[in-house]
Amino acid sequence: MSQNKGTSGRFSARVIGISIAAALGGFLFGFDTAVINGAVDALAGAFDLGPGLQGFAVSSALLGCAVGAWFAGSLANRLGRIPVMVIAAIMFLVSAIGSGLAFGVIDLIVWRVIGGLGVGAASVIAPAYIAEVSPAKVRGRLGSLQQLAIVTGIFTALLSNALLANIAGSAANVLWLGIDAWRWMFMVEAIPAVVYGLMALRLPESPRFLVARGKVDKASQVLFDFTGETDVNLKIQEIEESLGDEKNESLKDLRGERFGLKPIVWVGILLSVFQQFVGINVIFYYSTTLWLSVGFDESSALMTSVITSITNIVVTIIAIVLVDRVGRRPMLLIGSVGMAVTLGMMAVAFSFGTLQDGAVTLPEPWSLIALICANGFVVFFGATWGPLVWVLLGEMFPNKIRAGALAVAAAAQWIANFFISTTFPAFAEIGLTFAYGFYAFFAVVSFFFVYFQVPETKGKELETMTDVVNLPRRGGRKRA
Repeated sequence: MSQNKGTSGRFSARVIGISIAAALGGFLFGFDTAVINGAVDALAGAFDLGPGLQGFAVSSALLGCAVGAWFAGSLANRLGRIPVMVIAAIMFLVSAIGSGLAFGVIDLIVWRVIGGLGVGAASVIAPAYIAEVSPAKVRGRLGSLQQLAIVTGIFTALLSNALLANIAGSAANVLWLGIDAWRWMFMVEAIPAVVYGLMALRLPESPRFLVARGKVDKASQVLFDFTGETDVNLKIQEIEESLGDEKNESLKDLRGERFGLKPIVWVGILLSVFQQFVGINVIFYYSTTLWLSVGFDESSALMTSVITSITNIVVTIIAIVLVDRVGRRPMLLIGSVGMAVTLGMMAVAFSFGTLQDGAVTLPEPWSLIALICANGFVVFFGATWGPLVWVLLGEMFPNKIRAGALAVAAAAQWIANFFISTTFPAFAEIGLTFAYGFYAFFAVVSFFFVYFQVPETKGKELETMTDVVNLPRRGGRKRA
């Protein structure tokens, strides 16, 4: 069977529209995780928080993300992809209003965890849904919309925070209706949450889910109207064969003979872990501290952080253009090399740092080298590992286990994110050379992991994905 069979016919712009609508969950994902940055100092003052409780208030949402991701797969298999999107939108809305009107740190943490549940669910359902409605020849580009939405959400949150704080004079000052600016920072999220929920209600259900529930006529209509399938009956037959006889999917389907899980599930988990262990969120969560160390004042450091987020958006667009032409594996391999070099150079640069008034400062030319390499790292990550991991997680698993496997991989990603984010201060105490050396090491390991274990999925139909890792090597060599 030709890999592009069924996708060479009518390709409707409708599939782009529904993919963008689904990716709005990624926008809220990015917005919700970044919005706390502009409010943290003001809310710490309002609730008189010590460093420990302040840190937990910031990171508590990540724990909600892991839980939300874990349960999203089983919910998506039981209720459908669209209902889970609506549930996530409701959680975003409740979290936005609740966080903005919080009476104290305890209920603030509760509202942030609820938002985290929504983020976790969105991190699973958007890539799964986009992969399941996209024609194979453009699936990489459409799947990359998830990462584009995430980084756009981060940028929007940073920009919104800056504008609100500027209007009020400070995040701690009263803005409108007698409510402090930092509270409005949270409540602004209610707007995209409502938009996401309303748009989700207008989306067609995934044809793979519909076939699994025996709703063949509806699945045929979605395939014909939205994905441009010319031979709908053949596609339905392929989907039915890929799902197998057992219709009730569960996490038990992920079990394998080696190490408790199927090989392809382990590949997804390790892709997620490596994406976080290269330290990308250290750059975003602690970027202001980094720019201060290379000689910027506070205002310039904040502006540089915004510029970095814009850079991330631009390189993600580049990834969208290239992913279906170049392929997933080559781009990941290039990204691993680029990240290893830039992180390694940052580790070397900080070995020349000196402590002044409790802060690390770098002499020339190492301050310039650190600045260039930090932005270079963002470029390599944003053009490769950032979007492509989401693309692969959405498309690399067999139909029968996609939602469940993606849920496990996304949960692992959030746990890894929590670990990296919370350990950076301790790593920095040991030394920034150690911290960036740690991330560089995992960038190197990620290269060999991709080379030996990650399959190429470019142009392949979802129905051809298997439980084993089929590497694109000459001679048809396979690795279990």
